[in-house]
Amino acid sequence: MAIGPLSVSLAPYVQSSKTLLKWVQPLANWYANASRYRQYGFKYDDLLVEENPTVQRALGRLTPREAYDRAYRLKRASHASVLHAPLAKDQWTKPEEDVRYLVPHVTNVVAEDAERAKWDNIVVKKH
Repeated sequence: MAIGPLSVSLAPYVQSSKTLLKWVQPLANWYANASRYRQYGFKYDDLLVEENPTVQRALGRLTPREAYDRAYRLKRASHASVLHAPLAKDQWTKPEEDVRYLVPHVTNVVAEDAERAKWDNIVVKKH
């Protein structure tokens, strides 16, 4: 299980079992559609809490194009929310477009923090 700013995840375990994946995948697809974030043009990683310092550092590592696309999605979704209506169906995020663009950066930041904590607590002894 992965623990960190991405919360607890059973996804690696589920993906390692074909039988379990076959049973869980329809439920996951239903949940993604029921949450309606794609109807507002969001990708899943747009929903991560930005106030988390780890996520802030990961956002700083995005390419300029990814950062621009994220800002555009947030602005467009805010506008649709003010109008109390989701986007037109042709503007919804398609499931194949909903890729995890921020998670690799977040996991790198978490790994760097763990390594930094390990090196910060090292004790140097003289022989």
